Amino acid sequence: MAKGIIRIYSGSGRGKSPAALGRAVQTACRGGRVVVIQFLKNKGLSDSEFLHRLEPEIRVFRFEKSEAAFESLSHEEQEEEIINIRNGLGYARKVLKTGECDLLILDEVLGLVDNGIITGEELKELLALKSDQTDIIMTGNTVSTVLNSMADEVTTITTEG
Repeated sequence: MAKGIIRIYSGSGRGKSPAALGRAVQTACRGGRVVVIQFLKNKGLSDSEFLHRLEPEIRVFRFEKSEAAFESLSHEEQEEEIINIRNGLGYARKVLKTGECDLLILDEVLGLVDNGIITGEELKELLALKSDQTDIIMTGNTVSTVLNSMADEVTTITTEG
């Protein structure tokens, strides 16, 4: 994986997160360190025994507490989860500032913009913290023109039929 690359996997199709995790495995196989932060993933992968065996090369974090879909939560529960999500974004900032990984995957981070939890500008500010030593992969259904222009690679995944 080239250093300092920003990749986006977007679209309505299934497979964006598995594609990002495939990159994680490739990076780990080359001796790199990977941090995966999942957003809006209900239960997510953080409880997976298999993924725990991939540590310390691949570490997966999910800051949300609820196992229910964000949109199904009450307003009060959503507000609580937004605090947890912002903690996850804070951790992403720390990871980028300290350079503690070679690949940072922000899984479903584009959904945070779609849901109005953060702005595209906030995400752009986070990406600006990236060093030349860290690659970033972002996933989600839609990508704004601003974020699209910041990316080195954009892959659109669709489901036909």
